[in-house]
Amino acid sequence: MAKRKKAPVNPEEQADQAPSPQNPDAVGSPAAQTVGQFRVAKRTRTREADKVHVWPYLVRAEFLCCLVVMILLTVWSVGLDAPLEEPANPALTPNPSKAPWYFLGLQEMLVYFDPWMAGVVLPSLILVGLMVIPYVDINPNGNGYYTFTERKVAILIFLFGFAILWITLIINGVFLRGPGWNFFLPGQKWDPHKIVALTNVDLPSVFGFKMEPSGKVETFLTSPAFHIGALFVSGYYFLGVLWYLFRMKTGGYQNVGITRYALKAFLFLTMMAVPIKAFLRIAFNIKYIWVTPWFNI
Repeated sequence: MAKRKKAPVNPEEQADQAPSPQNPDAVGSPAAQTVGQFRVAKRTRTREADKVHVWPYLVRAEFLCCLVVMILLTVWSVGLDAPLEEPANPALTPNPSKAPWYFLGLQEMLVYFDPWMAGVVLPSLILVGLMVIPYVDINPNGNGYYTFTERKVAILIFLFGFAILWITLIINGVFLRGPGWNFFLPGQKWDPHKIVALTNVDLPSVFGFKMEPSGKVETFLTSPAFHIGALFVSGYYFLGVLWYLFRMKTGGYQNVGITRYALKAFLFLTMMAVPIKAFLRIAFNIKYIWVTPWFNI
């Protein structure tokens, strides 16, 4: 009788159908090593099949988006005249005197913060914070592909800082700030003679601690108002420490490290301090929380 030839076996099917070896001695056998190599190769090919090259797929899509944006901007600039005013007159200062729209967010922050904080410290923290994001964010999810479900917290925090907080400051400065930098609702007439009587106070004054205007550093450092303000500011940032201790008990932030977490917590709390300080100024006329001889918060 003629022997029946066996059909050739596909190594990949053999790798999928092969049971895991129960004998420890069989794990290191050549057959087991071959099956493991095929499984690794198949998983690698499956991952590679989910990826596409940057050229031409991504570059082509970005180029088409660039063309659409250029066409829209060209049509917009041709169809609408720029809102230019009369030539500048050094003898007549406009009221209100506004910076270009992309700087009005900083000018709006001058209402709520000390000029040193609004013009130097906070803008520097924004630039530094954007630069350190790749170094403090070690989560690999979302690298090389777009996703929202895997990075909800990170995306929502960024959208809050830019699309809500920063854009809102610019909109307030452009459309809602009129003569005297007073606040006007949409549709309300900009009255140059409008007077708003406000009595701004520092936060320690609410609790009965006032800073005596002596101008001496020793008087500032020994004043109860100085220590009350420092207690509020340090207590606010201490919330980041409490959150870290809480998450460490539940198993969180184990792979982040104390340095990365400290940077992320400081930047996040500083960002959230902007709307908190704006709310205190609008609702309770709180000018500063902490008054020092060098800066005010």
